[in-house]
Amino acid sequence: MVVRTELSNACSTKKDFCLNCNSEFVAIRPLIKSVIISKHFMRDFKDKNKMNAVVNGILNCSSLEFNELHKFEGRVNGTLIFRAKKDDLHILYCVDKKMRIVFLRAIGNFTECKRFLDDRKELRRIVEELNRI
Repeated sequence: MVVRTELSNACSTKKDFCLNCNSEFVAIRPLIKSVIISKHFMRDFKDKNKMNAVVNGILNCSSLEFNELHKFEGRVNGTLIFRAKKDDLHILYCVDKKMRIVFLRAIGNFTECKRFLDDRKELRRIVEELNRI
């Protein structure tokens, strides 16, 4: 994991802005204070500016930019897994036990995204790695 940043709560001042947020995300959003962007996530993007725009859109709950935002995909060892979709790009991220949002992958097709989400063994390995950081 590479990039870390402090995070202010966009939802504290824009309550009506997050109307489409999943209830699991709304409940934990005020507690999230930092962001981690994985090396794999950075490699999935060719353009750093595009990656930053996607990350900022998700962090600011900018639902106008996304077809889906904060779609809850499940729990793995206490870590909540979410997905956002912008055009054909599926962005996978999680909120770990330390209340950090971690951007995992940006995948261009749904079949590969589904395969990644269904691989619980790999997700557990990633979560365990996060807990050591």
